[in-house]
Amino acid sequence: MKIGQLPDIPSSVNPAGPKKTEQAPTPAPAKAVAPAATAGVAVTVSKLARTLGQAEVDPDIDAERVAQVKSAIENGTFKANPEVIADKMLSNAQEMLNRVRR
Repeated sequence: MKIGQLPDIPSSVNPAGPKKTEQAPTPAPAKAVAPAATAGVAVTVSKLARTLGQAEVDPDIDAERVAQVKSAIENGTFKANPEVIADKMLSNAQEMLNRVRR
């Protein structure tokens, strides 16, 4: 489209916008409506999805340590070490870059 050229606008759209006398309809206030008993779609869960939901706890996760950290956060006594966090972030980034290069 060239500058100064009028765009192709369908005849149903007024290029000048709404007239001043026209007012947009005001939306009706929202009402809390209980869903109908027949509303929705039947859902089935595959065997694989059911087994994923029942997966065993990851052996690499130390549940006791997780509980200690959670407790420290809730008590406000958890201290984060920014240097250790930065080192691990850099290490993870390097590991990811090495995987991409292969």
